[in-house]
Amino acid sequence: MSKIIKSVHKLVTEGKMSAKSIATAVHKPYSTLLRETNPYDPGANLGVETFMDIIKATGDTRPLELMVHELGYRLTPVE
Repeated sequence: MSKIIKSVHKLVTEGKMSAKSIATAVHKPYSTLLRETNPYDPGANLGVETFMDIIKATGDTRPLELMVHELGYRLTPVE
């Protein structure tokens, strides 16, 4: 699971959309979003709703694709 959290953290901190913009879009304080996506904080938890909100806000499905791949599936968009 840490690969997925690392992927989300990278998306939030290095993605095309700023972390502050993502925090606003997912209705989280900036510091809370950074903590929840920090793969090195053992007390932090990223909820599935926030995970989905990040994917929706950024339009970047790489963390979801990684999760699906680790489960042995493929992600294909609905046409």
